[in-house]
Amino acid sequence: MQITRQADYAVRAVLHLARSGDQRTATSMIAEEQRIPPSFLAKIVSQLSIAGLLHTSRGARGGVTLARDAKDITLLEVIEAIDGPIQLNECVGDKGSCSFDETCPLRPVWCDAQEDLVNRLKGTNFADMMVKDRPIL
Repeated sequence: MQITRQADYAVRAVLHLARSGDQRTATSMIAEEQRIPPSFLAKIVSQLSIAGLLHTSRGARGGVTLARDAKDITLLEVIEAIDGPIQLNECVGDKGSCSFDETCPLRPVWCDAQEDLVNRLKGTNFADMMVKDRPIL
């Protein structure tokens, strides 16, 4: 499984905003510093805003801020706002999709792996990542 480039950009944009605190940040600055194509970032910001993760404001004093504290936004929320629910294999979400159904020895492995991944992403918030991101002195 690989998250999309769009989800990766979204995570980097949210981390950038988490570092900025309550300060409004121009999308052009985020795009430049995070090396995200501006038109692509506009679409990402729109999706994250619709998901309730960002506040946006237009105009000379406009910009983007987090809608909640960094500690209250998880990696899972950002990724799912862009890519939709995480699903390692079709059978994890739809039990009846596999012709092997209950006799398949792989389904429990996929289910456990997905649960581990979702729990890890859900348990990682942007405040935690900022602490881990600090240089060691």
